Amino acid sequence: MTSLTRRLPLGVEHPTVSDRVRQSGVIAATVVALAGAVYGSGLGGGPPIPHLAGGALGPDATLLAPAGPAFAIWSVIYLGLAGYAIWQALPSQAARHRQRSLGYWMLASLLLNAAWIVSVQAGLLALSVLMIALLLVVLAMAFVRLRHEPGGTTADSVLLDGTVGLSLGWVLVAAAANAAAWLQTAGFSGFGLPPEVWAMAVLAALAVVASALAVWDRGRLAPALASAWGLVWIAVSRVVGGLPSPVVAVTALAAGVLVIMVAVAVRVARGGPVRRR
Repeated sequence: MTSLTRRLPLGVEHPTVSDRVRQSGVIAATVVALAGAVYGSGLGGGPPIPHLAGGALGPDATLLAPAGPAFAIWSVIYLGLAGYAIWQALPSQAARHRQRSLGYWMLASLLLNAAWIVSVQAGLLALSVLMIALLLVVLAMAFVRLRHEPGGTTADSVLLDGTVGLSLGWVLVAAAANAAAWLQTAGFSGFGLPPEVWAMAVLAALAVVASALAVWDRGRLAPALASAWGLVWIAVSRVVGGLPSPVVAVTALAAGVLVIMVAVAVRVARGGPVRRR
């Protein structure tokens, strides 16, 4: 058997032109996403996102808006995305099945991140809701693929599972806040129900979804921590911000604590003694 037909170890295959295109596309999309993040933060000359659309996305715009420091999580997410882009471009990663399976989903998430920033900068809140909804779907699809294709290395755990998990957990909460901002600017009256009732209902739904995700994913902490982070900062904003609401603050805090408790409980349960057959 020649070296050209010898089976490579650990299921590794020879890279193809498609692999190189995918790797290059992820690098390009990462550059676009990072450039958009710098511009959207105000560091690159653009106005900060909370100041756009008449302040519709500011911390005091709606009852579901998190306090400003909540968005610091994007620094961690973008750092993970940059690390992922460099790692997936290595020759050893080109033909890995996991990279092939996830590459274009990651590329799409990067471009949707940038598209969301562009839509907000343009003051198109309805379009921004569509972009973040699509981003949520793409991240969910990526997360499902990761769940069914374990990586087994530290780089996989941190740069793929960790980054996607943080992104999904945060965007789950951010999408709700974004939709609330758009509905308010569109004049949504809540069908006569008080805003606090709607806010509490949404927070309860977020807690249920995030907790269910933790159970399904066997207690993976990244998405749970990111969702809880967003929920707790909503609570903070309702206490110290310009739109106070004790009942919403308590609900948001309880939702965040619940998500963490469920994730930890699942992990502890998995770590228990294995039953004999």
